[in-house]
Parts: sequence; structure tokens; C-alpha cells
Amino acid sequence: MSGTTTAAVRPSREAIGANRWVVLVVLCVSLLLVALDATVLHVAVPAVTEDLRPSAVELLWIVDIYPLVCASLLILFGTLGDRVGRRRVLLLGYALFGVASAVAALAHNGETLILARALLGVGGAMIMPATLSILRQVFPDRRERALAIGIWSAVAAVGAAVGPLLGGFLLEHFWWGSVFLVNIPLMLVSLPIGRMLLPESRGERDGPWDIAGALMAAGGLFGVVLGVKRLGGGEDVTGPLTLVPLLVGVTLVVLFVRRQSSCAHPLVDLSMFRRPAFSTSVGCIVLAMLALVGLELIAAQYLQLVLGLSPLQTGLRLLPLTIAAMAAGLGGARVLRGLGPRRMVCAGFLLTAVAVVTLTAMGGHDNTPLLLTGFVLLGFGLETTLFGAYESMLSEVPADRAGGAAAIGETSYQLGAGIGIALLGSVMNAAYAPALDSVPGVPASASSAAGRSLGEAYDVAARLGGPAGAALRHAARDSFVHGLHVTLLVSAGLLLLGALMALRLPKVMNCGPEEAGVPEPGERAVPPAKGELPAPRAAGKPTVSA
Repeated sequence: MSGTTTAAVRPSREAIGANRWVVLVVLCVSLLLVALDATVLHVAVPAVTEDLRPSAVELLWIVDIYPLVCASLLILFGTLGDRVGRRRVLLLGYALFGVASAVAALAHNGETLILARALLGVGGAMIMPATLSILRQVFPDRRERALAIGIWSAVAAVGAAVGPLLGGFLLEHFWWGSVFLVNIPLMLVSLPIGRMLLPESRGERDGPWDIAGALMAAGGLFGVVLGVKRLGGGEDVTGPLTLVPLLVGVTLVVLFVRRQSSCAHPLVDLSMFRRPAFSTSVGCIVLAMLALVGLELIAAQYLQLVLGLSPLQTGLRLLPLTIAAMAAGLGGARVLRGLGPRRMVCAGFLLTAVAVVTLTAMGGHDNTPLLLTGFVLLGFGLETTLFGAYESMLSEVPADRAGGAAAIGETSYQLGAGIGIALLGSVMNAAYAPALDSVPGVPASASSAAGRSLGEAYDVAARLGGPAGAALRHAARDSFVHGLHVTLLVSAGLLLLGALMALRLPKVMNCGPEEAGVPEPGERAVPPAKGELPAPRAAGKPTVSA
């Protein structure tokens, strides 16, 4: 069962106007920018290392500071947008993103690049929840909103895939700073167009904004995400730089939840989690991302280190996954209307599990038809899952809380990605390393070093040379493939758990009067002020669907 609160005052479809599809284009450009920046730097790391000569710690922060800052500030800026205006926060995010991109492109040392990447993370945290919350406002008709979310999610898939390809193209013709400069023209176009076309909207403004709670959430999420990322990098859980951030982060998150439960004007309405559709959708997003990110990371290593493909060939081999995800996003609205949230998300998880089990047939030699089939099923299944979960989550909350809900969804996305790398990476290492302890002719110290990763095993084998080196290389490759199979089976189990979780979602896509933007009997549609969508003033009766 799901409950949807009907507002006594809401923007009518006429008030929003036919420009809502133009607004969607602007929002998709915003999302494309953030998605590109999350992956475009990956191919530029060698060039950055050669030019700036950062230390190992600085290089780690250059890569990780953007997702860390972005994930930790999503709730802060998502709820701030509900208070001061979502368009205002989005436009400020545009400006900050442009300035930070220029600073990053012109950085002359590692410290400056780290600062610029942190500012990019702040800008990304301002942009991401604002796009979803504005989308929730300008598409009050759930059927139209489902189509809009499908287009939005397809653009996200494009951005994630195009990032490395665009970065590779720019690096072939320009210096590494060009991967950041590409953001500036997009910002110069998006700022004036966004100011002209995007409607302003905000939620209820009762009571003060809980700044202490916002900082508590930011610090807690930063610690948790940092700890999880270090675990994903193979760090010992008892190490102080892993354990301390995790403990501090979890403590702050617990304190934040307790504060929100007792606060008269909470930053995040935790009662949203008492709605089965909302809490289930958030859980499904975490599980889907857990499977996706961990598998993509391992698949990239398999394609490059086992099959010997170049980075560009690897990106092209993974392209069918992205194309399938785009197709699932664009067709998601029709599927949702036909199947309903429960069956759609459940089917997405099951299809992804089938893809994962299919990929267990991968071996030490290239099998293009098998990989193509597995990646297409994987992309289609995961995007179907994420589409249904995001749509159900956004449709379950009142429009005036859209910023907070979008921030929770995006935070779940980031946490799922981090946990996926940590969990599946740990499973992979546990299955990979033991087989290298007893390779004939290989010293114990060399075996220990080779057990850290397949790339390091190849380096050790090259240094050893001769029959021992060849034996170590062969054993490491076979052990990696075995570990990949074990990891895929664990991932399939998690996906089946997600399918069971999805059974708590509503059976049908409820498109009652409150979802179609049509006032119920006794309600009055009040035209908004010019350029602004008003928030609900009072809650009406809830409508309940199975």
C-alpha cells in the first residue's frame, strides 16, 4: 500500500505551461554535465600524474574528493532548495561548477586541483537533487513524469559512458586541463537559459532551517563514504584512516536521525520511510547500484588484463550496456504503465540476475557473443530497476518535499556505488588471492604481492621471468577468472534479494487526480506568481492504492 498526500493548492498544468519539455532539456543538460565530470577524469589520471607530480595521497584525493564531497552534501543542498528555491540553488550550482572547472583546468599543483575538485563536488551536490525536484514539480501528471524520468535516466547513462570516451579524445588533441574546460561553455549556455526558462519552486517554510542537522548529515555521510571507499580500495578495516571515519560517520548519522525524529521542524521528514513504497524504492536503488558499480569495475579489469584490450576497446566493448540502458530508460514509462512498479522493478532485478549468471561463462579467452548478450541484458535490467525505483520514490512524496526526497535517492545511489566496490571487491580478493600461495618456483614474498591484484601479479611475473614468471602469470589469470565467477554469483544472490524486496512496491501505477494535476472536488487551483510554482499550503486527505 502506498499513500500520496494531495495538496490543497498545487500548480495547474496550464500554469506550468507547454515549456515543461524545454525545462526537461535544460535539466538533462545539467545532469549530463555532472555525469560527465564523474568519469571524464579517469582517463586523464596518467597525464595529470606526469604533469603535476602529485604524491600518492594527493592523487588519491584528486580522484576521490569529487564523489566524496558530492555525496556528503546532497541532503544539505536538497533540503536547502526546498527552503530557498530549487532554481536558485541550481543556478548557483551552475556558476560554482563553471568557476571550479576553470580553476581545475589551470591548476599548477596537486593541492589546487584537489581544491577545485572539491568545489566541483559542491556544485554537483547543488545541481543533482535540484534537477529531480524541479522535474517533480513541472510534471505533476505521473504519466508524463514517468516519461520525463526515463529521458532523464537515459541521459545519465549517456554521460557515464561518454565521459571516458570524451576524455580520451580531448587528451589526444589537447592537454589534460581540457577535460575540465569543456564544462565552461555548457555553463555559459545553461545559466541564462536556466534563469529564463526554469520555474522557481520551494516547499513549506515553517520554522528555521536546521543548519546543525544539515552539517551533521554532511559530516556523517562524508565519514561513511570515505570509510567505504577505503575498504573498496583494499584497506584494512582496522586501520585508523578507515575505522575512524567509519565510526565518526556512523555516529553522526545516528545522531542526525535522532535529531530529525525529535525536531519540531526537521530537515528531512523521516516519516517518508514509513511508507513502504518509498523505503523499498530507496533500498532497491542501493542494491541495484551495489551490483552495477562493482561489476563494471571488475568487468573493466577482466577486459583489459585478461583479454588484453586497450582502454578504448574496453570502453567500446561496454558500450552495448549503455545503449541498452538508454533504451530501457526511454521505454520505461510504457513498461511502468503496463506492468506497474512492483512487477517492473522485480522483473528488472531478475533480468539483471540472469545477465550476471550468463556472464559466469566468461573464461580466459574472448567470447564476443557471450559478452554482448550479457552486457545488453545487464544494462537493460539495471536501468529498468533504477527507473522503476526512482519513479516510485518521487511519486510517493508530496511535491513540497521533492528536494529532500531527491537528495535521499541520490545519496542512496552514491552509497550503493561505494558499498558495491567495497563488498564485491572484497569477495573478489578473497576468491582470487589463495590460489597464488603455492605456485611452483615463486617465492612467498612474490606470491603475497601478486595476491593484491591481477595487475600487480603481472608486474611480479615480469620481474621474475622464466618458467616461474610464466607460471605465476597463468595462475593469476585463472585465479582472477575464478574470483570473477564467485563475485558474479554473489551479485546474483543480492539481485534476487532485491527482487524479493520489490514485492513491497505498489502493484499498479496510481494516476489519481492528484497525480494528473487536476484539482479534486472542493479544491481550488491557484495560479502561481510569475515564474514561480507555489508550495502546498495545507495537506488534504491521503489517497491509498494497493
